[in-house]
Amino acid sequence: MEIFEECAVVNDLLQAGNEAEARNRLICLLDQHDRENVPYSPLVNHLIRESGLFPYLDPNTSSWQDRFVYQSFRVDIGQEASVTLHSEQSLVLKHLLDGTNLAVSAPTSFGKSLIIDAYIAIRKPRNVLILVPTIALTDETRRRLSKKFSAQYRIVTTVDVELGDRNILVDLHGILTHDLH
Repeated sequence: MEIFEECAVVNDLLQAGNEAEARNRLICLLDQHDRENVPYSPLVNHLIRESGLFPYLDPNTSSWQDRFVYQSFRVDIGQEASVTLHSEQSLVLKHLLDGTNLAVSAPTSFGKSLIIDAYIAIRKPRNVLILVPTIALTDETRRRLSKKFSAQYRIVTTVDVELGDRNILVDLHGILTHDLH
């Protein structure tokens, strides 16, 4: 696949409003760059920005405008280094920070955990309830949140734990909150 020609295809798809196909093609192009150890050109970085995939921008080879966007979408997620969100993650986080109640269902690797962590790090709410579908995800979520927030929050995954002043409840199918109704 010739890089410039593929960039033209991605650009045409973006201009036509076919963002999903443009993103898919761009992700394949980025994979090719990684496999061939080719640095991103300013054109590739521009397409990354246009498609909203800001975390993939390479600040070392991008224009100042693209670097500005990359930095603008950086958020604290409760650890030393901040991360850059993509446009859809940023939109969900904005709604949460604005106080909108949301139920988010998105595919694996969308970055739902990053959004939750950013919300907790930014807002520092007294209590957080996270519903998870499996026992394995309950434990994975507990471990991730403990590393980042155990100094400020009690991480609760079972009904026999007494709540503290600040709590993050990781709840499997509403088991922890069933008796709160």
